Amino acid sequence: MREIIKDKAIVQDDWTVLRLTENETPDAVEVPAGKTIIPLKVWLLQRTALITRLQQQQDLAVWFSSDEAAQDLAEDASLFTLIAVNFPKFSDGRGYSIAYTLRSRLAYSGELRAIGDVLRDQLFFMQRVGFNAFATREDRSIQDALKGLTDFSDAYQTSWDQKNPLFRRVDRSVVTA
Repeated sequence: MREIIKDKAIVQDDWTVLRLTENETPDAVEVPAGKTIIPLKVWLLQRTALITRLQQQQDLAVWFSSDEAAQDLAEDASLFTLIAVNFPKFSDGRGYSIAYTLRSRLAYSGELRAIGDVLRDQLFFMQRVGFNAFATREDRSIQDALKGLTDFSDAYQTSWDQKNPLFRRVDRSVVTA
């Protein structure tokens, strides 16, 4: 079983990510039994058939491609205990915006997982926009990646995890000479 980082701890992951092959289409792909993270397009095209399963078994989650919008799941986001955002490559930062929108505008409060090309260097910033789980690249040390969550002791700007900028958090009542 694969390990992930969730809530700043390394845990076993019992979810499987469904990725479509070249000859599969979102409207016709069969969603396997068990805990499965399905592409957003599969959910949108098969929603009627999958919603009963989701409500009864809670064994479905959805993942966003970096070119999709969080608003596409707006009415259904609260149904899921897990939503993932795929990072197809290290340099593609669109997933940060998806995560921030899910947390701040859609009030999603479940597990928000980063999947794909997820590296230690990104984790601190990913948690700032709302991610609380990370499926890091398998060719890298997950213990080393965990340390990435504490690379910085503080942040200057506001984000999901800190609503006030640093200049508003500093006590300026002490005068120094």
